[in-house]
Amino acid sequence: MHKYEGLVIHESYDDEGIIEIVEQKGVRSLHFGTQAKQSSIFLADPDKLQLDYVRAMTSWLLFKESPDEALLVGLGGGSLTKHLLLHFTECHLKVLEYRKGVVKIARSYFDLPLDPRLKIIVDDGGAYIKQRYEDYREKYDLVIIDAFDHEGVASSVRNEAFFDACKALLKKEGILVMNLWGGTSNPEFQQISLWLGNVFNWQTLFLPVTDRSNIIAFAFNDYTPHTNLKDLRLKALALEEQYQIEFPTFLRDLKKHNTSTFNQVIKK
Repeated sequence: MHKYEGLVIHESYDDEGIIEIVEQKGVRSLHFGTQAKQSSIFLADPDKLQLDYVRAMTSWLLFKESPDEALLVGLGGGSLTKHLLLHFTECHLKVLEYRKGVVKIARSYFDLPLDPRLKIIVDDGGAYIKQRYEDYREKYDLVIIDAFDHEGVASSVRNEAFFDACKALLKKEGILVMNLWGGTSNPEFQQISLWLGNVFNWQTLFLPVTDRSNIIAFAFNDYTPHTNLKDLRLKALALEEQYQIEFPTFLRDLKKHNTSTFNQVIKK
């Protein structure tokens, strides 16, 4: 059967709806009943970050060195999880994924490895964090949120209390990274960006993904990265060579789309 301009190689259902895997021109993608790709893998190079928005989410590397502890809300096919496991060998990861079937899919179809540094918890990420943040206060260098269902950003992470809890989880120099959808005119984006600003004292940057409706939010905890634009450009070039990811483009777009805040967030 063909769907989304590709060949459907898997289809299953759970209480949240349909889970589909489609292959097209050597790329395998995860869908939740819509055209939108929740995750993709290039079969000839499975470690490559295939989707533009996923690569954009790695822009935290412009502002921070190797993390020791990372918390991810939303697994999908596991692209970001695999990236962290591969490139940061001392990093321990906890992933919160609502759908048990998605975890099975990530293992079976997207090469998510079994690794002692990785712990996956099947639970509602928003509820789990709000209930347990006191147990893990100031534990994480990174909190990465990519939690979507067939309608958009998962409802349990669309409230200010969730972002308050995320802030409590972060170390002083921690960064929250979140994938948002729908463009700057989308009321949901406007509301979430307001919550992030309130919680993180407006230490936020937003990166629109070229030719996509994704916008990646970066919220810095109780610090500001001390650097200058020249050093950032040099770092972006070095990161591009190391990871084969377009960090100079991301830096340019961060500066372009955050004209009123960039120089406040990035202290010279």
